[in-house]
Formats: sequence, structure tokens, C-alpha cells
Amino acid sequence: MTLAAKLDALREGSAKRIPEETRAIMGQATQELRESAIMDGIPKIGDSLPAFSLLNSRGDEVRSADLLSQGPLVLTVFRGSW
Repeated sequence: MTLAAKLDALREGSAKRIPEETRAIMGQATQELRESAIMDGIPKIGDSLPAFSLLNSRGDEVRSADLLSQGPLVLTVFRGSW
């Protein structure tokens, strides 16, 4: 199944279980975000990031420079639960 087909199936499933009024509110909020140009200032795929350090799950500092010395680095950000 292609990604497009999976996304279409997801949209169809959402339309069946999310009430129309709620979907309208979600759609309006999405449109407002698009119009706010909020996406203009975020890093895009392939952009370089400044050096950074973060704490891992054990509380140890992990530096991007150290990771990059081992090869390419992929950074994924999870927004967490709402």
C-alpha cells in the first residue's frame, strides 16, 4: 500500500469517528496555523542545525558533535501526548 493510500484510509477512518463539528474546529485551527506562517521559521529536512547537547534518559549529556563524529545524525522530535 502506498503512503498516499494509507493517508487516504486514515482520513476516511477519522471522518467516520470524529464528529463533523470537531473536524470543522480542527480544520479551522489547521488553516489558521498555515496562515500564520509558523512553518516558515522551522528547520526543514536536510537543513543543518547548530551544535547542541541534551540529556539522555540516564541524565548523561549527549553532544551532537560527538554523535556526528561517528557518522550522519538523524534528529527526530516527538511532540508527546496532548
